[in-house]
Amino acid sequence: MKKILCTLLSVFSTALVISCSPKKETFKPALDVNTECNLKVVGDYSNFEAMEAEFDRFNAYYPNVSLDYVKLDDYKNTLGTVLESNDKPNIFFSYTWMMGNEKYDPIIKHMENLSDPKLKINLDCIRPGLINKDKDGNTLMVPMFTRSYGMLVNNDLFKKEGINIPNNYDELISACSAFIAKGYSNPMMGYSLKASSSLMNTIAYPMFLASLVKTEGALDKANNLDPSAGEYMREALTAVDELKKNKCFDLKACDDIKDNYDLVILRFFEGDVPMMICAEDTPSGTKKRESKSEAYTAHPFEYSFAPIPLTSKGGYFIDSPSRLLSVNKNCDNLDMTNEFMRFLISKTELNEISAAKLLLIPTKEISFDSIYSPFAKVPQDRTYSPEGLGVKDPLIVQIRNASFKVGIGEMTIQEAIDNYGKF
Repeated sequence: MKKILCTLLSVFSTALVISCSPKKETFKPALDVNTECNLKVVGDYSNFEAMEAEFDRFNAYYPNVSLDYVKLDDYKNTLGTVLESNDKPNIFFSYTWMMGNEKYDPIIKHMENLSDPKLKINLDCIRPGLINKDKDGNTLMVPMFTRSYGMLVNNDLFKKEGINIPNNYDELISACSAFIAKGYSNPMMGYSLKASSSLMNTIAYPMFLASLVKTEGALDKANNLDPSAGEYMREALTAVDELKKNKCFDLKACDDIKDNYDLVILRFFEGDVPMMICAEDTPSGTKKRESKSEAYTAHPFEYSFAPIPLTSKGGYFIDSPSRLLSVNKNCDNLDMTNEFMRFLISKTELNEISAAKLLLIPTKEISFDSIYSPFAKVPQDRTYSPEGLGVKDPLIVQIRNASFKVGIGEMTIQEAIDNYGKF
């Protein structure tokens, strides 16, 4: 009876695991699988092994389709010329800030409408807030990866010093003070040389966005660069100023970091930085750079990427696309190009490529790698998707420059507020 009972329990447990496991989508080719052609993807990544892995999986269905990835130098300025060339790409990296910017209108005109029902691309698998549409309601770019704003946390350093990882603003100030008392002069470090991607903007932008969402009509004012919208920056700019006054970050030491990617990561891996403020896809570069750090190789430690806890309830999850893809509707082999996009834009493949790049997946069934697990705890009422809300790039430019000016001491909070729309 014991053997029978154990067997039954084993069978039941196996069946339960299978029934609860997410089902992988089955891709069914829609074109002639013997088709021979070449497809080219261009972007600004130096190398893109994750995309090349997708090429290999696509070749399982279409073995005679050759796919290549090419990095373009000076991407923003050369993409338009390349799209008009004889060697035009089939697919290219695109960004939401291209929308509504006259400079990029020639590029927008090349974009295929990926929401055309005839293409049968499953855009429904993507979180709605990440989908950007043009004035006609067409989807011209689809997110491949998403990003957020936060801080790399040296979990082991907190354990070593007996300090709790902060979950709210008071705990953040307390943790910084405790680290300072123990001889750590820069508890919250980060890149600070330029306004773009600076630690000040990483701190301020989520708070500014939250302030705009709380007040009806505030976002429209901010998007239209109404000077009165500057007042909504006050809370965010105050946070930057208070963290500076509490010596949570030392700008002189932060200025020694010359870029917001390689050198931010390598500085963090030295092991004496409790919290490294960073944004965009910086955390995705950590795994590849562990072996490049002698300090980390000698003394590895556990780390994670977490929201900066700037309120009494914690931090914010700014859920935004970092890299998007568009199809060049004027390319050769357009049918096969759209077929590859139909293959790629799925829960299965987006999960594969995101996992390979160590970035958050853009699908509705969001999965959190262990490094991003703190974001899984952020409730929906503190999660914002700028693209879904309709945030425009000029608004972002204002808070980026205002927080930078306040952070480095070039402006007071009031001066920055009064200059909204002039940055």
